[in-house]
Amino acid sequence: MLAVAELLGMSLWFSGSAVVPALTKEWNLSESAASWLTLSVQIGFVVGTLFSALLNLPDIISPRHLFTLTAILGACANASFGFASHSAASAVPLRFLTGMFLAGVYPPAMKILATWFRHGRGLALGVLIGALTLGKATPYLINAIGSANWRHNVVFVSLLAVAGGLVVLAFVSDGPFALPAAPFDWKQIGKVFHNRGVRLANLGYFGHMWELYAMWTWIPFMIRASLSMRKSNPALAELGSFLVIGFGAVGCVVAGLIADRAGRTVVTSGAMIISGGCCLIVGLLFGSSPPLLLIVAAIWGASVVADSAQFSACVTELGDPQYIGTALTIQTCIGFLLTTISIELIPKVVNIAGWPYAFMVLAPGPFFGVISMLRLRRLPEAMKIAHGRR
Repeated sequence: MLAVAELLGMSLWFSGSAVVPALTKEWNLSESAASWLTLSVQIGFVVGTLFSALLNLPDIISPRHLFTLTAILGACANASFGFASHSAASAVPLRFLTGMFLAGVYPPAMKILATWFRHGRGLALGVLIGALTLGKATPYLINAIGSANWRHNVVFVSLLAVAGGLVVLAFVSDGPFALPAAPFDWKQIGKVFHNRGVRLANLGYFGHMWELYAMWTWIPFMIRASLSMRKSNPALAELGSFLVIGFGAVGCVVAGLIADRAGRTVVTSGAMIISGGCCLIVGLLFGSSPPLLLIVAAIWGASVVADSAQFSACVTELGDPQYIGTALTIQTCIGFLLTTISIELIPKVVNIAGWPYAFMVLAPGPFFGVISMLRLRRLPEAMKIAHGRR
């Protein structure tokens, strides 16, 4: 039920990016303004997670209530974008608010799940992040099969998020391993970085995030541009974008199954090696056969997020159990801050070198992440990961 709620709640994330083609026609949207529709969500999320971490919100109040409240507030901000926006000037602040409220949906859900699992936590978090991935792909599916009016699609996504918040309130409870509410401690942010194991897990996560959201943001644009050169049906590009991003859900679950048995550092390193390779070759297929492009993009979509849950699992296993929510929130805050740079970088490279080379600038992220996770694997602290399965 928590995974279902996460899918519904996080469907808000790309509801602005998914309707960019319609907004470009209706508002005469510039490339820069289109980029800001996504960047504003990322920045809003960073501000929300920073505020949440500084106040230890996921640890001092009920994460269930925080999830429900922020999912509904995010839905209201997104619905306002659908109902009332008539230019980028009004849309960007509303998308910022949507991202800020989503900071209360993602990290608290991971904390709730951690209270239910000691064994099999990698798979459990893999299912949760897989649901999140499907949720972020959902606006593209709604675009492909929903209304021709983009406003109707945006409002429908908002209703999904409200439903997600209510699911948590009605059907989800804290697990048997939940600890009492922690006292406020502003020093927890510093303590997270003094923990060597958590620090390396976070560095691996940061390398992963350099790649992930830039890929999720711009691969639909590349697919649309490539398929338009082949005179393909525009709906195929929207459906292809949903499948490419949505395949990440499969990657998350498979990676979770393997990580609980073979080790988290092995799985994260392997996933980043595959996704880093895809960074280097997917652009070279621009304008080529649509099936070939979509197959390689789907492999990238599956591998680029497959490791995400395992970084979070490492933090829950290596960090202070009483402040897991704060540690996860700090991790996501800095990781999403990095995404604002890589998201902005891709269109600049496209303008200079074109789509064939644009995604290559993401490859250093997974390379750095692999080094960090292999260093973590050699530490004695790594024996705490997955009950000794490093």
